[in-house]
Amino acid sequence: MIDPVHYHEGLFPPADLDWQKLIPLIGPANAAVARYDGTLSAIPNVAVLLSPLTTQEAVLSSRIEGTQATMAEVLEYEARGDTGDSDREADIWEVLNYRKAMRAAVDMLNEIPLCQRLIRETHKILLNSVRGHGKSPGEYRHIPNWIGPHGCTVEEATFVPIDAQKLPEAMSRWERYIHEGTPDLLVQLGILHAEFEALHPFLDGNGRLGRMCVPLFMYSKKLISGPMFYISAFFEAHRDEYYERLRAVSRDGDWTGWSEFFLKGVKIQAEENLRKTNAILALYNQMKPKFAELTRSQYAIHALDWIFDRPIFKSSDFVRNAGIPDPTAKRILGVLKNDNVLKTLHEGSGRRAAVLSFPVLLNIAEGHKVF
Repeated sequence: MIDPVHYHEGLFPPADLDWQKLIPLIGPANAAVARYDGTLSAIPNVAVLLSPLTTQEAVLSSRIEGTQATMAEVLEYEARGDTGDSDREADIWEVLNYRKAMRAAVDMLNEIPLCQRLIRETHKILLNSVRGHGKSPGEYRHIPNWIGPHGCTVEEATFVPIDAQKLPEAMSRWERYIHEGTPDLLVQLGILHAEFEALHPFLDGNGRLGRMCVPLFMYSKKLISGPMFYISAFFEAHRDEYYERLRAVSRDGDWTGWSEFFLKGVKIQAEENLRKTNAILALYNQMKPKFAELTRSQYAIHALDWIFDRPIFKSSDFVRNAGIPDPTAKRILGVLKNDNVLKTLHEGSGRRAAVLSFPVLLNIAEGHKVF
């Protein structure tokens, strides 16, 4: 049996980073973030256009914790309100809460800085009415916890976080570090993320909340003009190394190795975020004249924006909520289906409305290259 790694006090914040190893990675990572933000800041309706990417980030961050729901399942559940599978429905609600918590955190950032209060309030929303809701949402833990195989004892754990009694002071140190001046903001962010995961301040939801802090920090420090940076795909693709690099900080004091891993991840994801954002923007610009030509309606762009924000939806929701006169809305849906712009996922029957999808946008958000 391998002995568990215990949180090592006195290692945070690190005083011995090997900057010679990090400097070759810092420039490319910051440049990739800046290129991504250049496109992000040029999109007028960015929250609408990148809505599917925000949902996909929630899906992938939750998947690292063991959920199985896909983005299509989440969006279809929002449209239909039923899956017939209670386990899958529980997964979906965790994803929906992640997205809701992220939006609430961004709203709070407009009023207060990134701080413990914001973290606790966001945690309340993350765990509201889902698995873990009985584990003191919004409150730091008062008992030990540990990380390892499901149901394992502390002796069988892979990592044991800080003692609960020491959490308040440790979280105060973490909060102070957010606002300290450092040589590089991305290195600072990586250190903050690793320390949050090592402290594991809550009984549940720590991984998701720690990953949520990545775009929140970048947005609060004006590295990006909108809170849309999607890091979880890299962590999901390198899950074993992700956890091993985190453990190595407490086990070996290897902050430099963790920072190298994190900077590489930021660069890769900034490039992937840019590719997807450009693909979505190109699709939107391609669809504007197409919607106008197909529908011959003054509501063409209004319909396009509504569908971009909800790429899986019930036909009745579009008719009722898109702000388009009912006959025109029904005609627009018919035209878009006939031209294969929209695909029917579930046919309507009786009082049950049809469920439609905009597959080309979903493909981009899920990482499929369509251009």
